[in-house]
Amino acid sequence: MMQPVMPAVTDPFVVEVWGKLAGVVLKEGEAFRFHAVAPPFQELDGCSFAKPGHARLAAARLERGSFR
Repeated sequence: MMQPVMPAVTDPFVVEVWGKLAGVVLKEGEAFRFHAVAPPFQELDGCSFAKPGHARLAAARLERGSFR
């Protein structure tokens, strides 16, 4: 029996850190790419992550100064 084909996730995942909009994550192939919308998060712009939640964690670390 064939498994149903699931459509690709194309909806943006909004990333907020402490109520501040950091960026959006879009699925690109097998990864999720972060697109920064605020200056404090530009360092992450274009980074890819295995899961959308990993982008949020990276943004939170960057916000508190421990990303690198």
